Amino acid sequence: MKYNMEADLSRKFIKESNDRSKAYGIKRNQVTSNKVLNDRELNDLIKENQELVYVANPFIEQLYDFVKKSNFIVILNDVDGCILNIIGNSEMLKKAFNSALVPGAYMGEEYIGTNGMGTCIHEGRPLQVSGDEHYIKIFHQWTCSGAPIRNHNDEIIGCIDLTGDKELVNSHTLGMVAAAANAIESMMRIRHYAENLSMNNKYLEAIMNSFQAAIFSADFEGNPKLINKNTSDMFGYEIEELRKSNVADIILDWERIRNTVKNNGSIFQEDVYVNLKVNKMEVNLSAYPINDKLGKPMEIVFVIKDVKKLRKHATRVMGSKAVYTFDKIVGEDESFVKTIEFAKKIADSKSTVLIMGESGTGKELFAQSIQNYSNRRNEPFVALNCGAIPKNLIESELFGYVGGAFTGAKQGGHPGKFEIADGGTIFLDEIGEMPIDLQTRLLRVIEEGVVRRVGSSEEKPIDIRIIAATNKNLKEEVEKGNFRKDLYYRLNVLPLRLPPLKERAGDIPHLIEHFMKKKSHKLNKREVVIPEEYMNYLMEYEWPGNIRELENIVELIINTESLPSNIGSKSGFIHSGDEAMGDDITLDSMERLHIEKILKKYKGNITKTATVLGISRNTLYRKMEKYDINAQ
Repeated sequence: MKYNMEADLSRKFIKESNDRSKAYGIKRNQVTSNKVLNDRELNDLIKENQELVYVANPFIEQLYDFVKKSNFIVILNDVDGCILNIIGNSEMLKKAFNSALVPGAYMGEEYIGTNGMGTCIHEGRPLQVSGDEHYIKIFHQWTCSGAPIRNHNDEIIGCIDLTGDKELVNSHTLGMVAAAANAIESMMRIRHYAENLSMNNKYLEAIMNSFQAAIFSADFEGNPKLINKNTSDMFGYEIEELRKSNVADIILDWERIRNTVKNNGSIFQEDVYVNLKVNKMEVNLSAYPINDKLGKPMEIVFVIKDVKKLRKHATRVMGSKAVYTFDKIVGEDESFVKTIEFAKKIADSKSTVLIMGESGTGKELFAQSIQNYSNRRNEPFVALNCGAIPKNLIESELFGYVGGAFTGAKQGGHPGKFEIADGGTIFLDEIGEMPIDLQTRLLRVIEEGVVRRVGSSEEKPIDIRIIAATNKNLKEEVEKGNFRKDLYYRLNVLPLRLPPLKERAGDIPHLIEHFMKKKSHKLNKREVVIPEEYMNYLMEYEWPGNIRELENIVELIINTESLPSNIGSKSGFIHSGDEAMGDDITLDSMERLHIEKILKKYKGNITKTATVLGISRNTLYRKMEKYDINAQ
């Protein structure tokens, strides 16, 4: 199948497809396909198309890896346009499921009108359908690039499609889909010829070696067959050693996996343990049946990935990475600068850090800066607010769980924050809110460097740096019996106290300047000049909310172009251009604001402004210079 861009530039096929859709009786306001299979029917259809699903799966995964940052979903359909598989992130899948794109739904034009999947199958070529080119309105939000997939006899057996928000329409996506369809067709031809001509297994081994995973097959007696190079690298055995071994000696859960696949089942991305040449390792395992001509499973193909690498990748995708650095921390107060220097000195230490400070003093900012200044800067940074998670969930959040540990637990289990942070840093905010029973488990993590998932007796070694933070006086909490004394001393190895804003009032002008530039740029509004008298008022204020409160006040000033006359009360604002002034404003400030008001009214005209004010132009210029007023 060749992809012809010039043919796709002609949009005549859209009108023809729309006409067919109308003739089929498709309604513009239709929100679901006229044919949707139930779960049993869909499973039967997938089995009928198992070769297509099996061959296409790795290419679909590879295509998704290329486009997932752009919020696309990848869809595989059969020859009638029925959706066999759909992959994407949770947000995009939710959006897709709400707009008729669900497994088992038929995308043929006769069921849902013009779209990238059904129309490409009808046209027999790659094509793109975007926005209101779709027949039904609910699809107007999408851009769809579809390409048919043909077998060795050049017969269409399905299609592959990339769907995303219509704003992402791009000819390159169509090229990628066409290339993926070509790759799937090539693979299916190889399988066909290998079956008919007994082709050497080296063809498949070459393909398998191209994937960044351990891939191997075995019969149901556990005898390895095809083995790719990554399997040898991951397990630490030479390929010939692996050929002479038995899978039961390598995969600890072999019996269950074998029985599942033997009954025509599959296992998808479960975390299991395998025996390496020198130790034991947790891996992410998928297992699929290889069927004979009669559809009976005869072998198993395994796809195994390193759990640690997967989790590192997941932390990057989820944004579990420190972003703040010390150079982004604003402050020139001598004591505060010493605090920053101390934090830099301890950044590379493996010892636990306890950051103490009132709410809003920047505890997480310091934690992230320590991470980025340390030798763990390229590793995960995982934050957990101990006070924001219900007490009945915090244990599974921190330590993870195994399948069946409690009602609603995922079958394959789930790693906790400690495992996800392995190699990097975990930041435990509001540590004083941690339940007393969990404090015992946290102490063991610190002392022994191991974690145990909820419902499991298996202990996993981890390498993490713990940074805890609190706005409470933990010594007092220890005396009250709310916090373990031994845990307090294990956390307080490297104490870091952040001063409240009222103790570094000299930094307030610098912080205001920083937030003024940052917020005005973000809000696309002009900066507001703070008079000296008002700045003195801000520096004398107590700031119970600390830097967070100051940042909010600056945002308020920018949005309203007003100066709150009494922060924390409802006594009003000092408006630039309003008759209502606060009670404590000075005469100089009132004069400046009045001059600004008249200048604004007459659009900077000096002559008119001076006349209205009853002063000469020279006097007006002197006052403008005195108050640093810009005529523009």
